[in-house]
Amino acid sequence: MAPITRCAWASGELDIMRDYHDTEWGVPLHDDRLLFEFLCLEGAQAGLSWRTVLIKRENYRRAFHNFEIAKVAAMKDRELEKLLLDPGLVRNRLKIYSVRDNAKAALEAIEEFGSLDAYLWSFVGGKRILNRWKGIGDVPASTPISDQMSKAMKKRGFRFVGTTICYAFMQATGMVNDHQVNCFCYKAGSEKASK
Repeated sequence: MAPITRCAWASGELDIMRDYHDTEWGVPLHDDRLLFEFLCLEGAQAGLSWRTVLIKRENYRRAFHNFEIAKVAAMKDRELEKLLLDPGLVRNRLKIYSVRDNAKAALEAIEEFGSLDAYLWSFVGGKRILNRWKGIGDVPASTPISDQMSKAMKKRGFRFVGTTICYAFMQATGMVNDHQVNCFCYKAGSEKASK
């Protein structure tokens, strides 16, 4: 049986990264709760490795009401302060408080656009972008679309949504297919993009 070829960043021995790559990364996501979860996790990851955040993911789900947007928006300062003592989270005050701020901004976007999904996917015209990267060095850290998304989201009160974080979010949630062309997930992602 031939070995499976994956994107270079997921081809190591870390099962958590391989599993995430094979089952989640780049799969088009249209569920408001999950989109909000990824937005918050990408913000928590800023300056750290994605592996660190994946290891802490279940702790984040527990701490932030499984990323139910309305429940997170209603969290009190005392709850957030308590989370700063939780070693299962990235204990950065700005990052912890940004989750609640992002929930409030998400509720406003939902009220205006009907869903968080509709708002976020509007940046790519509701259609997935299919890229053709040959190597990990070809993949950009940001694009003009992620620049636009970042600027618009900051204006709405979202935090930890710089252009690099926005592009990582777009990759994670399948707004772009950034699997390398030789990766076994690329073809599946291409087919999903054409449907």
